[in-house]
Amino acid sequence: MIQRVSRASVTVDGAVTGAVGRGLLVLLGVGPTDGEAEAAWLAQKVATLRIFPDADGKMNRSLVDDGLGALVVSQFTLYGDARKGRRPSFVGAAPPSLAEPLYQRFCALLAAEGVPVAKGVFQAHMDVEQVNDGPVTLILDTP
Repeated sequence: MIQRVSRASVTVDGAVTGAVGRGLLVLLGVGPTDGEAEAAWLAQKVATLRIFPDADGKMNRSLVDDGLGALVVSQFTLYGDARKGRRPSFVGAAPPSLAEPLYQRFCALLAAEGVPVAKGVFQAHMDVEQVNDGPVTLILDTP
């Protein structure tokens, strides 16, 4: 899930571990069948998705076009299934042994696209602050 932001930051144990000004907050969920191909596709899509306004106010600009950054936060709860009972199940999320390397790989691939990348802390309790711009929120899923 991506959100266009005016600014966003992550704090862990009282210390800011990642922050971005105007750009994107990327909440990254990793599934058990995700791999290198999905990470590469998503990094290219996030870097070049035209969701920032041009001079006419139309969504025609991307992170790369405007030299903007992304704050990437691992978010296994995106795979939460709350259809049954009162407590969500997270069995659809990848285990940490798969999710963390793929999270790190996605961040590296996004940076390789020319996007400055700030990160959260994998498996930490994080306070995420954001100022949504628009708001513009999109859910991206690999083909």
